[in-house]
Amino acid sequence: MGRKILLDKINVPGIKTYEVYRREGGYASVEKALKKMTPDDVVEEVKTSGLRGRGGAGFPAGMKWSFIDKKSGKPRHLVCNADESEPGTFKDRFLMEYIPHLLIEGMIVSSYALGANLSYIYIRGEYMWVYKILERAIAEAKAAGWLGKNILGSGYDLDLYVQIGGGAYICGEETALIESLEGNRGNPRLKPPFPAVQGLWQNPTVVNNVETISAVPWIVNNSGADYAAIGIGRSTGTKLISASGNIKNQGVYEIELGLSVYEFMNSDEYCGGMQTDRPLKALVPGGSSVPILPANLIYKTAAGEDRLMTYESLSDGGFATGSMLGSGGFIVYDDRACIVRNTWNFSRFYHHESCGQCTPCREGTGWLEKVLWRIENGQGREEDIELLWSIQSKIEGNTICPLGDAASWPVAAAIRHFRDEFEYHIRFPEKVKNRDHFVHEPFEKVRHLVGKQEV
Repeated sequence: MGRKILLDKINVPGIKTYEVYRREGGYASVEKALKKMTPDDVVEEVKTSGLRGRGGAGFPAGMKWSFIDKKSGKPRHLVCNADESEPGTFKDRFLMEYIPHLLIEGMIVSSYALGANLSYIYIRGEYMWVYKILERAIAEAKAAGWLGKNILGSGYDLDLYVQIGGGAYICGEETALIESLEGNRGNPRLKPPFPAVQGLWQNPTVVNNVETISAVPWIVNNSGADYAAIGIGRSTGTKLISASGNIKNQGVYEIELGLSVYEFMNSDEYCGGMQTDRPLKALVPGGSSVPILPANLIYKTAAGEDRLMTYESLSDGGFATGSMLGSGGFIVYDDRACIVRNTWNFSRFYHHESCGQCTPCREGTGWLEKVLWRIENGQGREEDIELLWSIQSKIEGNTICPLGDAASWPVAAAIRHFRDEFEYHIRFPEKVKNRDHFVHEPFEKVRHLVGKQEV
């Protein structure tokens, strides 16, 4: 069983309350940081840990902190990105719902490290019950003296608030989140300037994910070196994985980075193997925005090495034969899944959630959804596959924020690895008009009807 850092106390009865959390050692990192460490000491420990942003990008958190502008004299802010909207991802909700004080403790220590006296947790609007849990926990922490003026007599002040978003996926992008937090429409900003220089109210700002901030107390209590000793290579520490789909044990798991995909998929400690005796067909390892992998590239890389649950191993081979760890939204498909339908469903989401600011994304996501819908519903045309490939290639890399990339990558990977399924839909429209076409007749049984081609 791997080491648990974030979920170690998750099953302690009453852990979401202040009394139990404190009794179990909670807020010790605040005491240590404020009494024994300077803000720069905390930053250095996080840099030493190798902790990478757990929201999807995987950028080193300590390095991001070191970019914050300390020379301007302006107020600084820490904003926690709790706008968890990626399809297939639900690990941040789990943390906030069941151990909210861990995030609040992380916010206090991280805000101290950055010199921030006013910080926010920006939470998606659909998480209203979680918002109430956080509000209650913040009130408990403030009543106990962990927030407000002169915390622990250190001279450090911090006010912490929770802000509810309007339910827009685009506000998971840090500059769109900042715009929304300021009361504006959630449109991404052009960069530079980056938030570390001009963020919330044009003040220096760091935006970090819930899981990232929640890892900071352990790093401060132990050490950055101890954290870096967990995992493998540049993928240090532990990672929360939201596991769903055709597996026996759906849920949120904390793994040590470096665990093999095979073990995570098949051990009883984690996913427990396939839900039924149906064979594994495909995997989305990091949430809806990352490329899908076919069965032959899930457990082994194209080079024949074991595929590991790390940033590097999952991306091995680039998008031609790899994917991304992303936000850890681990979605498993058996042979009854229709890749065309799945891709259309993702495209429908990205079209709906595009802010419309950039023409390639505004027009391209709608076009992708439309073409995929007609292929899935038996109205596809011979030229539609090449049309999809052309559309996604014109979206990728041509938008202000990564939502355009997130919309294009799943389409490109689906065509790259499952082109024959697209061809089957187009050539045999009567067979795919039934929504459950592969449930009763998995594609492997009809694959011989189409010739395998590659892009």
